Amino acid sequence: MQRGYARELYALVKDFPILSPHGHTDPSWFALNEPFENATALFLSPDHYIYRMLYSQGIDLDDVGVGSKAGPSGADPRAAWRIFAKNQHLFRGTPTSMWMGHVFGEIMGFEVQLCEDNADFYYDRIGELLASDAYRPRALFDRFNIELLATTEGPTDTLEHHRTIKDSGWKGRVVTAYRPDPVIDPEHEDFHAKLKMFADLTGEDVYSWKGYLRAHRKQRDVFMQHGATSTDHGHPTAQTANLSTADTKALFKRVTGKHVTPEDAELFRAQMLTEMARMSLDDGLTMQIHPGSYRNHNLKVFEKYGRDKGCDIPLPSNYVHALKPLLDVFGNEKNLTVILFTLDETNYSRELAPLAGHYPILKLGPSWWFHDSPEGMMRFREQVTETAGFYNTVGFNDDTRAFLSIPARHDVARRVDANFLARLVAEHRIDLDDAAAVIKDLTYTLPKAAYKL
Repeated sequence: MQRGYARELYALVKDFPILSPHGHTDPSWFALNEPFENATALFLSPDHYIYRMLYSQGIDLDDVGVGSKAGPSGADPRAAWRIFAKNQHLFRGTPTSMWMGHVFGEIMGFEVQLCEDNADFYYDRIGELLASDAYRPRALFDRFNIELLATTEGPTDTLEHHRTIKDSGWKGRVVTAYRPDPVIDPEHEDFHAKLKMFADLTGEDVYSWKGYLRAHRKQRDVFMQHGATSTDHGHPTAQTANLSTADTKALFKRVTGKHVTPEDAELFRAQMLTEMARMSLDDGLTMQIHPGSYRNHNLKVFEKYGRDKGCDIPLPSNYVHALKPLLDVFGNEKNLTVILFTLDETNYSRELAPLAGHYPILKLGPSWWFHDSPEGMMRFREQVTETAGFYNTVGFNDDTRAFLSIPARHDVARRVDANFLARLVAEHRIDLDDAAAVIKDLTYTLPKAAYKL
């Protein structure tokens, strides 16, 4: 009975257009619309989900085409692909296996699974497909039925690729999102260099508190002109602060100096979340907070390869106390949306669902990163629905760099939601008509409303 309900509910949304309001695909793909280079450059070397698993088994990042701070990898792309093919067994039972299986079967048309023996066949056939017009980025965007795709750019990005997309006449909707972390986090290795670039780009004195805030407002406005409807903040914690103007100016002077303590860095990040919320109340950008990751945990990998190389580890997170200063100021606003994400699942029922179930500004983002999986999505629904309901969540976003995996990720989310709702119907906790309305809202209406699309 439950399976029948799930199939019926899934069928309602299976072919809905994809809304991808938060992600990390490269806007140059859609601006230039050039063919993807080869299988390794498309699937393997940019995907930290894949190469972190290979690295965990002793395979060097150099050997699978991952570039370092010194420049692009010198690995032969075909040889790197053979390593990937030989180690397919490592991904059994993981979401990566599902996504890649969907890509190879549904998008690329392969009828046999990738393995060591057919590695070259896969590599050559993918190369042939990528050379065709049907596999250029814009053609795939249209084929995937993507209604909107958001990329994520930093405060010193000139957005030239978004400008090219806008001027090209192409109908695909690719927008940006404002992620100011490099000029907000004093512990970022490029903080001072990025501040100088921020000053040059905005024409503001970013070393004065007022000039620094004006620079953010200017850049937010520029981003909005290129389609931005949201900001994104990847802080180590969800800590917020509400300092006096005098104390904030003094703190700003300290963090822009030569020597910054960890305590001051955390306090400044905390204050800036409150400042960003204030700006969002003014300009209408939806605010996303992605806390709780110890980024670049492997020091040797970070020193050689840089950021975002698969060695980020979830941390315990606190939201009740951490968000209190911001909520004291803005928690009851009706025209501000703050979407909370977590890598600490112990917070779902204890903190996040009760917070979002009360404060008007708060919404819960979907299962994220390590929990972007069938089990993670189901745990999310099970732990937050009774307290926050469905309508204090925002549907699904894929948050990925792996463009071709986007349809698979959204399909998994739709199937999990259909299964969860079907169980409620089978247990007579919701009727089938209401479940049908909910799954349509989770798939389309809620993300569109939360991100003001």
